Amino acid sequence: MTRHRYLTTAAALAAAALVLTGCATNPPSGSAGGAPAAGSGADLQAKIAFLMPDQASTRYEEHDAPGFKAQLAKLCPKCEALYNNATGDASKQQQQFNSAVAQGAKVVVLDPVDSTAAASMVNTAKAQGVKVIAYDRPIPSIAADYYVSFDNEAIGKAIAQSLVEKLKTGQLPPDAGVLGVYGSPTDAAAGLIKKGMKAGIEGSGIQLLAEYDTPDWKPEAAQNWVAGQITRFGSKIVGVVAANDGTGGGAIAAFKAGGVNPVPPVTGNDATTAAVQLIVAGDQYNTISKPSEIVAGAAADVAVGLLTGKAPQAPTTLFATPTQLFQPTLVTKENVKTELFDKKIVAPGDICTPTYAAACSAIGVTG
Repeated sequence: MTRHRYLTTAAALAAAALVLTGCATNPPSGSAGGAPAAGSGADLQAKIAFLMPDQASTRYEEHDAPGFKAQLAKLCPKCEALYNNATGDASKQQQQFNSAVAQGAKVVVLDPVDSTAAASMVNTAKAQGVKVIAYDRPIPSIAADYYVSFDNEAIGKAIAQSLVEKLKTGQLPPDAGVLGVYGSPTDAAAGLIKKGMKAGIEGSGIQLLAEYDTPDWKPEAAQNWVAGQITRFGSKIVGVVAANDGTGGGAIAAFKAGGVNPVPPVTGNDATTAAVQLIVAGDQYNTISKPSEIVAGAAADVAVGLLTGKAPQAPTTLFATPTQLFQPTLVTKENVKTELFDKKIVAPGDICTPTYAAACSAIGVTG
């Protein structure tokens, strides 16, 4: 991650830690694999696995894993983080889980490739006294020990409502509508985002022309599908509500390849570097700022808490699992400077490359 982003999110992590640990009551009767450890994590020695699902989004390598490792090092200097990415392969993630448990991991932070298949991993963990923290994506069919995420349903509703408001500022043809480009059908978080997206469009008077669940969140799959819809619907497509920046970027690429100019408003989620550049340039309409170091740090807080018998009390429950949800921030070209650049969540040098220098300058940002 950039130094600017790290400095900002480090402060956010500290605040999150205070919120989480300050409300801890009724700690669990024992830590994973035996009696609860005494005191803080300062002298604790344990292995904690951090298993991420794919590389379709750059966030896991650039932000989630570094954020988790940084917070774990602060809370438990002698603990070891076992990080792996399943690259979209559920079988591979099962092998990574098995390896982590075999290596003696006492807590597994799991962002599942397949939310249904992940239930068997939770069952295995329970049988061996290993704690499981569902991360970003819930595991609906079985209760994990904790769930930490941004509010995915709120994310979907926010990006969709923002798109609807944008479209209603203009004159729409009576047969016009939007495309719904959702996330992976095996991802329960994608299901929550989809639910929010549909709620944001429902009752707006704007029709959904067609919908698509993007396998493994692959941008190229989204691009190919949107290209087909452009052939099918042509100028009837006045917008695309896409579940993340990868699928949104795929939609934008399809419009550009099809010679559609201007590109209709397209949503996103994650505030990736590429998406912020597209927003600055006017090619993508919105995204969601959710510095994932915040949830990664919260997962480290919970993991150490479970091991020391001081797990934080969860503010809510989702899928029978104690849950901590963080609230997202909607970003458009109108507030990208104040929300991302001024708050140092992104660095001008990362966004304002020569291709985007003029667009950055137009909103008052210089690289």
